[in-house]
Amino acid sequence: MSDHPFSRDEAQSGAVVHGGNLHEAASRYGIPYGEWLDLSTGINPHGYPVPPVPADAWRRLPDEGDGFAACAARYYGAPDVAHVLPVAGSQAAIRVLPALLPRATVGIAPLTYSEYAPAFERAGHRVVPLDIRCDELPDAITHVAVVNPNNPTAEHVSADTLLQWHAQLSARGGSLLVDEAFADALPGGSLAAHTHRAGLIVLRSPGKFFGLAGVRAGFVLAAPSLLDSLRQMLGAWTVSGPARHAVKAALDDTAWQADMRLRLDSDSARLVGLLNAHGLVTHSTPLFAWTRDARAPALHDALARHAIWTRLFAASGSVRFGLPASEAEWTRFETSLNLCMNHSL
Repeated sequence: MSDHPFSRDEAQSGAVVHGGNLHEAASRYGIPYGEWLDLSTGINPHGYPVPPVPADAWRRLPDEGDGFAACAARYYGAPDVAHVLPVAGSQAAIRVLPALLPRATVGIAPLTYSEYAPAFERAGHRVVPLDIRCDELPDAITHVAVVNPNNPTAEHVSADTLLQWHAQLSARGGSLLVDEAFADALPGGSLAAHTHRAGLIVLRSPGKFFGLAGVRAGFVLAAPSLLDSLRQMLGAWTVSGPARHAVKAALDDTAWQADMRLRLDSDSARLVGLLNAHGLVTHSTPLFAWTRDARAPALHDALARHAIWTRLFAASGSVRFGLPASEAEWTRFETSLNLCMNHSL
């Protein structure tokens, strides 16, 4: 078991809670589902415009010879296609990978994506808190799982530091798992090109930057021997034909990617500006902003009463905001934020 309470106070009956749980919000606040503005995830609200799905994608079993993994290898900059395994979303890999690593002590940030600590604990590892601002890892830690940039705190660990960590862990017979779910909007710091190194595992997902969370597709980048073991555990046809079609189109569309990075930079600056104007000190990625503030629980509740759903992290007294999708949504959020901050808190 872990040595301290990771940020799981939002969980109910031991379940891990995620953003996007609008049905729960609608039930709790008595506001119909369709009236909500969902800012509780870090998913790009300007999702990739998927082209029509060919009929064969529905009729045929997924074919590993369709170039899907090779497309991902090019986009992410992996050493070659042998270092890429498509999976049914990063979540599928997070659940299985801990069982493939020697049982040991795993360092995980106290406030990060909440699936990691329980996944490693279920596989028999000992989970301890890790300060991701460190240069030298504690001697007791054999494996590290880090989200980079971190969700929800937006902290970013440099590639040089991560490679130093990997060298330290490798010398101990350990592994470094880097979840780059939010890295697409911040190109340049990925470790994908280094995944020929034993014990270095990178997870990538089209769900956040491309706004394709519903396709449930992702990629594990690692040494071929580890990917072979993972493939055996996950089985065949992990990513559906329609999902492969959608994701391949998105990964190949470099013009859309360049335009979207500029748009997200602008939207992120706008979101941070709105929050800062009310004295909320924020940390951000292009896809979300996060603030730790004594008013966070009250603000989350007040916005919910206006049918605006944010992601509360009650144990840390913090809240995360995603991006509105349209000018009407921006206006609604700004108006509600002003009312809540000026009158409710």
